[in-house]
Amino acid sequence: MNDTELRRLLTAAAEDVRPSQPASAGWERADRVRHTRRVAGAAALAVVLLTGGTVLALRPADRPAPPASPTASPVPSAPPVQRPPDELTYPADPLGRLGDPVTAPLSARPVRQALALYQPVNPETGTESRIRVLGDDGLVRDLDVVTPARTRDAEGNEAVPLKSGSLSPDGRTAAFAQTDEVVVVDLTTAKVRRYPLKGYLEHVLWAGDRLLTGDDDTTYEVDPSTGGTRTVPASPWDLVTPDPADRTDAWLELSGTRMSLTRIRQSDDGTHRGSGPLDFRALPAGNRVEEFYGRGWQRGDLVARAGWISTGTQSGLEGVALLNAGTGVVTRLLDLGRDRWKGCCEVLGWDRDGAVLVRHDPGGLLRWQPQTGEVTGVVRDLYGEVSLAAG
Repeated sequence: MNDTELRRLLTAAAEDVRPSQPASAGWERADRVRHTRRVAGAAALAVVLLTGGTVLALRPADRPAPPASPTASPVPSAPPVQRPPDELTYPADPLGRLGDPVTAPLSARPVRQALALYQPVNPETGTESRIRVLGDDGLVRDLDVVTPARTRDAEGNEAVPLKSGSLSPDGRTAAFAQTDEVVVVDLTTAKVRRYPLKGYLEHVLWAGDRLLTGDDDTTYEVDPSTGGTRTVPASPWDLVTPDPADRTDAWLELSGTRMSLTRIRQSDDGTHRGSGPLDFRALPAGNRVEEFYGRGWQRGDLVARAGWISTGTQSGLEGVALLNAGTGVVTRLLDLGRDRWKGCCEVLGWDRDGAVLVRHDPGGLLRWQPQTGEVTGVVRDLYGEVSLAAG
């Protein structure tokens, strides 16, 4: 094969199928091209070998395979039974000023919004001091416009007037149960309203902008602006503080001892109650709540409440349970140990980031994030009763 014939073959091999041709003709043309390329390649190799020339067929090296994109390691879910670290850290927190000294009376300097109410109690004598108001400006006021009396029951048992549910979720109003009345304070104006209600009222809690108060016999829903009331067929001891965003007439009761969850709904045709037992099967064997205490707090489908728990090897431990309000399944326990004051660790509500705020006696508050298991301190040495604008 001479040079002229070789160039003719290489030219034919370089031709492409024209896109304007019909598909069938194109495929036939392509077959011919591929055949011609094979012939041309063989001829070219023969020429190289016959002439003894050195031909280097250079082609770009294959590109290295791109590195596998890093996949985010899934964050391991927090264990169902969690414990705080041996040493709590205390990140900066607006609530950390709860123990600051009083700077002004509320009457002279009302708040735009209160973050918390605090009533100091002497741990040695049990004597309480006046109620304080922590504003969103970081200043602590004396609640000088009213001095609520201790609550009492029919047997004469008394308790300090500040309750965990006294402060409204928006931080603008405070309420205090009293015998035969409920006292409502507008913290933005320092004005006080008193609404007469029959009974040894001991409890207060807020359902959004609605106020509930009651005793062992009756629970009232009160309009804090007008004093209008209606009765609610629920126990004030076991009522769960609803999510402030929930405007339904459904109430949840979380029994303290029966380990059951009851949904109560009022309608024109009466009161409907549906109850079911709590389910502990999502926890490791032997872990459960033996008895609840304090107030339960709802956020979305979750309810957090303090109680005495068992963890398989120990019982009578202080702890906090997290459960699903729809199914009654207990999904998390926070084990706070045994060497604490009895009933030390009452739940005070939720913060906006989905963390549970818990008393941590002696004398402190902590923040528990159930989804990650993180537990941090909020404030130390805070002896007494606290109510937070947390719902």
